[in-house]
Amino acid sequence: MKTLRDIGEDALIERLVRLVPRDPDPAAGPGDDCAVIDDGGDFLQLLKTDALVEHVHFLSATPARAVGWKAAARVVSDFAAMGGCPRHFLVTLALAPETSVAWVEDLYRGIGDCLEKFGGYLAGGETTGVPTGSASVISIAATGRVIRAHLVRRSTAHAGNVLLVTSRLGGSIHAKHLAFTPRLHETNWLVANFKPTAMMDLSDGIAKDLPRLAAASGCGFVIDETSLPITAGCNAAQALGDGEDYEILFTLDAELVADLLASWPFPELPLTRIGELVRIGEGDSLTGGWEHFRGGG
Repeated sequence: MKTLRDIGEDALIERLVRLVPRDPDPAAGPGDDCAVIDDGGDFLQLLKTDALVEHVHFLSATPARAVGWKAAARVVSDFAAMGGCPRHFLVTLALAPETSVAWVEDLYRGIGDCLEKFGGYLAGGETTGVPTGSASVISIAATGRVIRAHLVRRSTAHAGNVLLVTSRLGGSIHAKHLAFTPRLHETNWLVANFKPTAMMDLSDGIAKDLPRLAAASGCGFVIDETSLPITAGCNAAQALGDGEDYEILFTLDAELVADLLASWPFPELPLTRIGELVRIGEGDSLTGGWEHFRGGG
């Protein structure tokens, strides 16, 4: 009998979405950073859900406020990757009865810190108990919205597009995964001025996420590992595979790259050209990155 470890996260999702009714004409469905609902008008609705699991995404000793920030910021990062902004949040907590009230209050303070900085409001949620000694789970579902003309998906790039990434990569385990800044303001500027042909946030590492973007767009890719922007103290393997950087990977028409780099108004956040998309069946391959049910590799 096959197990989740045997098939991995991506194959599991592919199998599951075939088992339930789906919108026959979605603006974007399973496989993008957010689901997109087209209700007409100038804005599209974004839907996102995400979960943190103790011992997987944070340790028992991690300050609760940092866990709350991460839980909300991961969702904001996905809205950023679609060119949109957050609106309403629902928080579900599954906690053991011995969890301290102070820990839960600090968790919510961390969520509040993120919403105050990037926008959005708590709209509701749910709490439930788990058996004593079980891992805590924090799940956030949220709505957002994006100007129709600004929506960017993973599946709309084409061969010849240049690959770019924000900031530096690798070493997330050294607390960066708890204190990252979603690139919401930067992507909102980007889609309004140099709209990418495709975009996603880097949650599982370039080694895992770049092949996903290329495959969604029906392309291969070529990557120049010597050009990777690497976090101080890390190496190229860590930049490719550590995951949880929450930087933005995007593609752009080649003729726009020089103007973008000259116009980029965020000097504290470098942009780096790391390769390009090519025709499917050509180019490089990557292994590694994080995959649920299999871990890093």
